[in-house]
Amino acid sequence: MTYLAERPTALAAKREVPLARQLRRVVLAAVVLDVAVLAGAALAAYVFSTLLEPYLPADSNPRGALFVGVPIVLVWLSVLLSRGAYRRRILGAGHEEFQLVVTSTFVAAGALGAAAFVSDTQVSRPFVVLMFLAGLIGLPVGRYALRKVVHGLRRRGALRTRVIAVCEPGALDELVTQLARTPQLGFEVVGTCVPGLSREADITLPVPLFGGVDSIVEACKLTDAHTVLVGGGGTSTSRALRQIGWELEGRNVDLVVVPSLIDIAGPRLHMRHLAGLPLVHIEEPGVRRAGGVAKRAFDLLVASLMLLLLSPLMIAIALAVKLGDGGPVFFRQERTGRNGTTFRMTKFRSMVVNADEKLAELSDFNDVDDVLFKMREDPRVTRIGKPIRKWSLDELPQLFDVLRGDMSLVGPRPPLPREVELYPPEMHRRMLVRPGLTGLWQISGRSDLPFDEAIRMDLYYVDNWSIVTDVIIMLKTARAVVMSRGAY
Repeated sequence: MTYLAERPTALAAKREVPLARQLRRVVLAAVVLDVAVLAGAALAAYVFSTLLEPYLPADSNPRGALFVGVPIVLVWLSVLLSRGAYRRRILGAGHEEFQLVVTSTFVAAGALGAAAFVSDTQVSRPFVVLMFLAGLIGLPVGRYALRKVVHGLRRRGALRTRVIAVCEPGALDELVTQLARTPQLGFEVVGTCVPGLSREADITLPVPLFGGVDSIVEACKLTDAHTVLVGGGGTSTSRALRQIGWELEGRNVDLVVVPSLIDIAGPRLHMRHLAGLPLVHIEEPGVRRAGGVAKRAFDLLVASLMLLLLSPLMIAIALAVKLGDGGPVFFRQERTGRNGTTFRMTKFRSMVVNADEKLAELSDFNDVDDVLFKMREDPRVTRIGKPIRKWSLDELPQLFDVLRGDMSLVGPRPPLPREVELYPPEMHRRMLVRPGLTGLWQISGRSDLPFDEAIRMDLYYVDNWSIVTDVIIMLKTARAVVMSRGAY
């Protein structure tokens, strides 16, 4: 059944607050938040420098330093503004916002230092250093808090950018699915213009069809769209793309081109212009780095520190498991590791001793899919097993597997051999690296995540690995564990 073009008009009519006005409010909120953070940084620096006054040189004069904070804040805000830290397009998405905030801080510090040197101005150095340190921490934290608010509003339907997609049906399905996975980005596909099709075409699409490329302007008017997104098969020549740009000129509609580069991380992409041709260079996948020396050294260092810090907790859990039913403390199970080799993965036992024997009786109650078995109310889980599974504490003994080299701190989940037998060919790529104690699936819903989505994330991790990615995943894992999201 084909969508009719008239459907979105009622939706557009209900939009009481235009997107431009909503985005201006977000920009204003970012400015007010930055001013508050910088003022707080100045006040905190003044308080601490005053407390340190007995230990400072006589010419430091921290008590008069607070008056210097005003011009510092003004210069700091000017640098943020000039470097684009308040552009609408960067607020609430991507790492560019945080990068601009941090680099602008260093630029402002350098500019103020140079100005003070040239003018021979005497400023309390402890005050200035403390203020910039506080701002360097406070600005990204404030922007992160604002981002979480923006994401929440977008998930509830506000701050949504309505999009007309210009692409072939296959690319449209992929695009709609990808944007549906990330509602926090705020893109809502409200219609499509498919080259070569009329509005009356008998074709099933996930969004309303408005006709071919020549119907783009009409589609934008009917849906009050803010963006035209050209994807795979949307245009066959650069001339056709230029024509779309000319038609949208002066209509306050953004034109965005989506190359077929979904699931390729930004650091692997490099663009340069050559004789008028925009060329996108894609670095080879990072699978070799994901199994290299740097990652192994990171695993050994962090796993050793975690075992040292968590050893009292692990001893307490071991005693609780043993005293619970007298059975063994650990549960060891054969899993498939790097390059298809098998190893014995270790966990705190959270189920009854004969749990594997009872699995066949429960196969009809699987809450996940045909490959994995997950059950929300599994009767095999012991009394002590419920809390340690909820907080993922049963996974802690896998730190020893990390030290042995069978596993990594971050990576794809270690599958059972019977699961590997059901894998299609492309899924075997996830076994080119060591399986992980946590991974992208862990921070994205854990057991609530569909199996195909978990696999997609594992493949993305394998191809786009970096140390920074591992650190971010571990930090987000801590949050996911505390919230016990998707754990059962």
